[in-house]
Amino acid sequence: MERICRLLNDALTPYEARLGQADNHDRLQLSLHDRQGALVLQRSVTAGQLQDQRLLVDLVDGLHRDLQIAEGRLIPCVIAASQNLPRVQGTFA
Repeated sequence: MERICRLLNDALTPYEARLGQADNHDRLQLSLHDRQGALVLQRSVTAGQLQDQRLLVDLVDGLHRDLQIAEGRLIPCVIAASQNLPRVQGTFA
């Protein structure tokens, strides 16, 4: 798990990722702290999410999005609205 923490810390710089102990359902608490040590985000993750590269990439992408929301750089309703936009096919002239 130490290797996973290093990978998460590299991917989520400047935040520090900390993994707690597994609970009865083999879920771990992943917490992200800012440079002052304040808790910014906390998620419950499975060991599988941390060991499968695709799932780990998805987890980090979601954490990046959640960090942008927590920092006020992204508004959740903007995400929802952009997902409901019609897809345009074709090229630009």
